[in-house]
Amino acid sequence: MFPNSILGRPPFTPNHQQHNNFFALSPTLYSHQQLIDAQFNFQNADLSRAVSLQQLTYGSVSPIQTSTSPLFRGRKRLSDEKNLPLDGKRQRFHSPHQEPTIVNHIVPLSGERGCSMPPLFHTHYVPDVVRCVPPFREIPFLEPREITLPEAKDKLSQQILELFEACQQQVSDLKKKELCRTQLQREIQLLFPQSRLFLVGSSLNGFGTRSSDGDLCLVVKEEPVNQKTEARHILTLVHKHFCTRLSGYIERPQLIRAKVPIVKFRDKVSCVEFDLNVNNIVGIRNTFLLRTYAYLENRVRPLVLVIKKWASHHEINDASRGTLSSYSLVLMVLHYLQTLPEPILPSIQKIYPESFSPAIQLHLVHQAPCNVPPYLSKNESTLGDLLLGFLKYYATEFDWNSQMISVREAKAIPRPDGIEWRNKYICVEEPFDGTNTARAVHEKQKFDMIKDQFLKSWHRLKNKRDLNSILPLRAAILKR
Repeated sequence: MFPNSILGRPPFTPNHQQHNNFFALSPTLYSHQQLIDAQFNFQNADLSRAVSLQQLTYGSVSPIQTSTSPLFRGRKRLSDEKNLPLDGKRQRFHSPHQEPTIVNHIVPLSGERGCSMPPLFHTHYVPDVVRCVPPFREIPFLEPREITLPEAKDKLSQQILELFEACQQQVSDLKKKELCRTQLQREIQLLFPQSRLFLVGSSLNGFGTRSSDGDLCLVVKEEPVNQKTEARHILTLVHKHFCTRLSGYIERPQLIRAKVPIVKFRDKVSCVEFDLNVNNIVGIRNTFLLRTYAYLENRVRPLVLVIKKWASHHEINDASRGTLSSYSLVLMVLHYLQTLPEPILPSIQKIYPESFSPAIQLHLVHQAPCNVPPYLSKNESTLGDLLLGFLKYYATEFDWNSQMISVREAKAIPRPDGIEWRNKYICVEEPFDGTNTARAVHEKQKFDMIKDQFLKSWHRLKNKRDLNSILPLRAAILKR
């Protein structure tokens, strides 16, 4: 297990927490004036301070130079560190069904046990003119638990397992992303002291591959952020900070002014590409919902991985080009497994509504996987049978014109009448906010291409029962 950042104790009194039922951030965060202040802080950063550098390494990879001086860590924290305890210990565990222990260590990579760790904060938050980061109960990340893979009884199932074992994200891959996130959070907190940076998406939800990009969510306030104005302004400051202060270990930072703006960049050491958004809170919630499904049944992760690889190979897995996002594909797989005559997955939002409520405080969402035991299905289908059934379901059985895919309801439901659902070719319900995750498929040509690929691949796989007939196995493994 390793934390999502520097951890501390709850800063607020019980009375305050009762009023602030979203997540443990100060209720008065970033107003328009405070955004101006952040820009002022950026422009007037004291660049004349001496910077001492600490080497951080990723195994055998060349070191990254990362500042640990007052410039990097903040003036207030140095003055606090002298009297703070450093006896927190790292605890590893292999099951999301255990209660996690909050620790204050950044997990050292192998051979780095002696690296310095950030201290715990004081229990009580005392505001001051320096505006230090208030203590905050953050999300501890769980390392993937060890689960027994399904037995491969036929050639096709063996091929799926071979692909999964070669391409699944490794713990070392996740640690590299977490280390980068930790360093970036410290830097961004120089601009927005009460902000938090979360690693989300496939890196954490159990469906990542070795080549998966990293998705980051910068949380700056508890209220929704206007993506066209406020989010763009925040990301403009972050982008400028990356370009001027972090060019030593971040390259190619780009501000993408899309409907939901992001900053894209590459970590020079891990060579991981990152996308950073502002206040996409639902992305944090659905990360842990999908993580729960990922480890609920041992056929889920291999099946999702082979389908993502198949879709990518046939160029129908790119929302920026009008096809399906990886998130939509995962929801489609989960929906299929829920709708079998003998379901392999239930709707965990129905069975455990208190664990997946949209109103749950953000710092508690990581506990959801701990509360859900493995699901014991009577369905004994092989991975090969399930892949074939998935292709057949969407090629011949699912009614695209009138139905919506709903993992929340564990069934196909009638399309809503809202404007978001009209004239849409594919409707996949987001489990928390109810939006359409497949809205990028807005051209009939792309929709027909997706349907055609499902049908062609189903026929080929049914006739040959060989994964190479729809996805070149060697090439897919080499891509990781």
